[in-house]
Amino acid sequence: MGFLDFFVSLWADIVDFFAKAFGTADAGEVKATGSLLHTVAAGGQNTVAVRSNGTVTAKGDNSFGQCDVNEWRDIIAVSASPRHTVGLRDDGTVVAAGLNSLGQCEVSEWEDIVAVAAGFSHTVGLMEDGTVVAVGYNDEKECEVTEWEDIVAVAAGFSHTVGLKKDGTVVAVGNNDETQCAVSEWTDIVAIAAGFWHTVGLKKDGTVVATGLNSFGQCKTAHWRRIVAVAAGNFHTAGLRSNGTVVTGGANNYKQCKTSGWHGIVDIAASPSQTIGLKSDGTVVAVGKNDCGQCDLLGWRGIMQPEE
Repeated sequence: MGFLDFFVSLWADIVDFFAKAFGTADAGEVKATGSLLHTVAAGGQNTVAVRSNGTVTAKGDNSFGQCDVNEWRDIIAVSASPRHTVGLRDDGTVVAAGLNSLGQCEVSEWEDIVAVAAGFSHTVGLMEDGTVVAVGYNDEKECEVTEWEDIVAVAAGFSHTVGLKKDGTVVAVGNNDETQCAVSEWTDIVAIAAGFWHTVGLKKDGTVVATGLNSFGQCKTAHWRRIVAVAAGNFHTAGLRSNGTVVTGGANNYKQCKTSGWHGIVDIAASPSQTIGLKSDGTVVAVGKNDCGQCDLLGWRGIMQPEE
């Protein structure tokens, strides 16, 4: 490929990225990348996905009932932690299953929700008016989000919560021992992800910033380019490229970063020790720890594309 061809291709990817990130693409062209509504989620020893008919399937550890989602209906997005699962209905209400020892599943009264995020022991909901609600563990002040305004996306880590504002800046509350909440200087952000002790931001130009614990190189994302979605696990980070491939960095002890052969991916999710990819044909691929069968997903079909 010559330089001119490469430049044209790169520019097309950037234009496509902005269209997806800001909703300017034609309805028939909008794809999963950059979506607020993730239809696959990785909790740790459990994996969850929304089918095209709005029902939910889950696989893996169910010690706390986190996989008891078969009765859910009209779901458009899911989020999962190692011990609980959250589902967003198309009417803006929320359901949850799993461990509720700290009230993290007390979401039945929520309304007008447009996005959800499950932290380790807390749950976050983004409301239609740009405000945020949260329930569950709050010893690190990770649920202190009532003052937030103009939020367009939320993410939840082990004990911190992150919000993306309409103007492309980012706010965070909760544990900051590893500087995972040091996001006040970020600008031009279009998507966020929260790992256990690190935070990731996707910029307008397709590059990625990260802050927090970096003991395994999970925050070494400065060289990434043409990224359209990000996900964060315990000690690794994943980025979806505009061409449908996936780049990863960080801990690889369970081969959770072995994604180099993936293609046709439209959305990604990450858990403490696995990485999940949703393909454009509605199937799912997974790598990483598989002690509870959480990566045995070859039989899954008809998984909803975000914003389907």
